[in-house]
Amino acid sequence: MNNSAAAMVDLVGGYYDAGDNVKFGLPMAFTVTMMSWGILEYGKQMAAAGELQNAMDAVKWGTDYFIKAHPEPDVLYGEVGDGDTDHSCWQRPEDMTTSRQAFRVDPQNPGSDLAGETAAAMAAASLVFRHKYPGYANLLLEHSKQLFAFADKYRGKYDASITVARNYYGSFSGYGDELLWAAAWLYEVTEDRYYLDYLANNGDALGGTGWSINQFGWDVKYPGVQVLAAKFLLQGRAGEHAAALQRYRQNAEFFVCSCVGKGGASNVPRTPGGMMYHQRWNNLQFVTSASFLLTVYADYATVLPGAGGAVRCPAGAARPYEILAFVRSQVNYILGDNPRATSYMVGYGGSFPRQVHHRGASIVSVRTDPSFVSCQEGYSSWYPRPAGNPNVLEGAVVGGPDENDDFADERNNYEQTEAATYNSAPLLGVLARLAGACGGLEEYQPSLPEAAAAPPPSSSHAANRTSHHRRRGQHAWSPIGIEQNVTRTWAMRRRTYYRYSVTVTNRSRKTVRELHLGVSELQGRLWGLDKARYGYVPPKWLPALRPGRSLRFVYVQPAPPANVWVTGYKLV
Repeated sequence: MNNSAAAMVDLVGGYYDAGDNVKFGLPMAFTVTMMSWGILEYGKQMAAAGELQNAMDAVKWGTDYFIKAHPEPDVLYGEVGDGDTDHSCWQRPEDMTTSRQAFRVDPQNPGSDLAGETAAAMAAASLVFRHKYPGYANLLLEHSKQLFAFADKYRGKYDASITVARNYYGSFSGYGDELLWAAAWLYEVTEDRYYLDYLANNGDALGGTGWSINQFGWDVKYPGVQVLAAKFLLQGRAGEHAAALQRYRQNAEFFVCSCVGKGGASNVPRTPGGMMYHQRWNNLQFVTSASFLLTVYADYATVLPGAGGAVRCPAGAARPYEILAFVRSQVNYILGDNPRATSYMVGYGGSFPRQVHHRGASIVSVRTDPSFVSCQEGYSSWYPRPAGNPNVLEGAVVGGPDENDDFADERNNYEQTEAATYNSAPLLGVLARLAGACGGLEEYQPSLPEAAAAPPPSSSHAANRTSHHRRRGQHAWSPIGIEQNVTRTWAMRRRTYYRYSVTVTNRSRKTVRELHLGVSELQGRLWGLDKARYGYVPPKWLPALRPGRSLRFVYVQPAPPANVWVTGYKLV
């Protein structure tokens, strides 16, 4: 492929993100990070199945590309092609006539999130290759260190520099999570105290200790950072930073509790068939990534000396075997144990998606018919075909069903039938772990003492209800206070309506920025907040809360108060 000839740089290789022909750097790097992490945790199980070398080859295909894409310490190519041009064309990669322009970040056009994620990928991959290819591992580590320094020194969101990526892989969570993510991986690889100090000392300013979120993926890395930081703490590697890493651990356990259904108001919703559900468009990406974090955390909680076994949650203890059983339920759902009896892994089982939204899969192979297929011919002749794809994407995981477990196997239904690399990458480790257990998910149960369930949150007057619960090791005090009050009631059509006023106060001595709030059980209108990718945020005219300052918002509903909690913030 003649990629980016105009830029005079060789960018052959790497991965397309999904069903198109664009190399998006941010999801590609996340894909490589997750494959590497899976190998590091469960490489022995992969080796036992004869698949370790295949997994390592998949990682190396990505890291070979990243080496090319990082030709100078402060230059990183983050995209080849653009989504707008590509989406107007339906062609096999071998026939591409769309633009192969390359886009980069540099000191004048920074991209801390892109560079940080790529640094994390190359650091994690360096561990994968350390013993078999030590020279290659050292090369990856050097690139990783340079990219982290570049990301930290020249700060900015990559989609402000590579604007063509904004509509496809916009950086909604900012770059703080990727900087912490890269630092955590570099500490894991090098044991260099500089990276541990960075992780601990920047937890407040970059959101690592402030974000409590139940979603993990190519954009938001906070739960992944928090799980790694918890691992360092449980391994006794925190040093003088034990208190800071304990705050990371609290947020990691918030994620665990929310996913397994023991987090109270923050629980991840589930479909009637039991699948975790976040959104209609490619929901399974969050199911696979959460399943991986849950798997490793269950193992950490069992084998690491400082773990103490069960995770204490607002609705009771989550024991490692229970967490793993929940993971298995999610994986089984993906593989066909669901109301439709459909496997959402292509090629697995008797019933799986046949019309995957994927250019290369939907057009006959060049080996069968080398005749050129133009953009419009692809759309007119191949895209609308009612038949299944001529090429089967073995092992690809599609976007999956909606909130009612419904799924339409149609090529134009890209929200559900498009496959993505970052859907499959986390499953690499999860499947190895479950297969290695040989069905024995009760393996931890006999050795676990009966842990007392955490007491339910104390009841309070409905007008002051919030969703803050005390978790293990968590002090009652929080830098952000939330208070709800009923300010007015009235009757209409035999129903009583309540006007709730919510005050959110910065009780710390630092300024709160990038505040995100979660609101659930909302049955009426809300005023004073803006809807965002991750919950609600203050209006644009209020970018920060100085110490002691408050913001207020109101909502009206004919019901008890909604649950309101802090999803994330940064203290600067």
